[in-house]
Amino acid sequence: MDAAQYKCPNCNAELTFDPTSQKLHCEYCLSKFTVEDIKNICSEAENSIPDPADVQAHQDFQNHTNVYHCSSCGADIIADDREVATFCYYCHNPVILSGKLTGSYRPDKVIGFKFTKEQAVKQFSDWINKRRFVPNDFKSSQQLEKVTGLYVPFWAADCDIKADFCAIGKNVRHWTSGNYRYTETKEYRIVRKANIFTDGIPADGESKIEDQLMEAIEPFDYADLHDFSMSYLSGFFADKYDVDKAMVFPRIRQRAAEAGKQIINNSIGSYTSVTPSINNYDIINTKWQYIMLPVWFMTYKYKDKIYEFAINGQTGKLAGTPPLDKGKLGRFCTAIGAATALAVYLIGGAIS
Repeated sequence: MDAAQYKCPNCNAELTFDPTSQKLHCEYCLSKFTVEDIKNICSEAENSIPDPADVQAHQDFQNHTNVYHCSSCGADIIADDREVATFCYYCHNPVILSGKLTGSYRPDKVIGFKFTKEQAVKQFSDWINKRRFVPNDFKSSQQLEKVTGLYVPFWAADCDIKADFCAIGKNVRHWTSGNYRYTETKEYRIVRKANIFTDGIPADGESKIEDQLMEAIEPFDYADLHDFSMSYLSGFFADKYDVDKAMVFPRIRQRAAEAGKQIINNSIGSYTSVTPSINNYDIINTKWQYIMLPVWFMTYKYKDKIYEFAINGQTGKLAGTPPLDKGKLGRFCTAIGAATALAVYLIGGAIS
């Protein structure tokens, strides 16, 4: 007799039943489900035969992409077979052609670049020129030429969230009458149970790019999502994801829970205080898409530290932390101190 196996609706790992909680647990992404939840989810799932056209698309992707490998930092750079990668945009070391990429890495969707390289370079230049205490070569044309058009791999998750919220809300009123001060406290029981759906929560699938940097250039407008085509890669580079769905799921779960909490909090109304006794937001099902999002990317190495900068290739939103030239800052502070001392001396002499 075959044993029944249930897969996690969020990361597709196997579920195990926990007698203590009477729930099915995923040891990989730490999701928990009631037996009833899993029955409902499994009853809605349909077996599908791979579309021959989709199989062909994956084969074309494999045949017409090159992978370049950086022996210094380990990055794998994807380009179409007409584009030649010469340097690693993470550490600036040379890269070598390492072969083809399997069709399983073919994205589902893509947003094409709308912000041109000329616009990106100007935006970087204007932003950098406002920073006084950065190294001189950080502002150089050679550095700005390293701005690279990069399709960053993202996982986009549609999440079904079961929200369970119970709390005591208090309204407190104070007033004075005669010689007495009065306080009135009214308590209300607040209960919210809801099924919440979040659409397309993104998490980048590249470990070498800071997650906070990618979140800082959000949002992307999903109205511009198109079915992936190799033509989008022409003239640009792309990253191969090295962080899979299960590994990004904790970030997705946190962002989904924050979205659920905001929806519930907005429904509560105004109280002097709210004290929750139950505040659970469980993701019971996740639908994934592997998408490529456009980013103008630049790195700068200063005193053995790599600084990363990014511009949203769709909207032009910029993020990054510039390096600080402590020598420049020190000379500036010394000059200010000397000028202040001279001013005090001259004022003192004038008074005397």
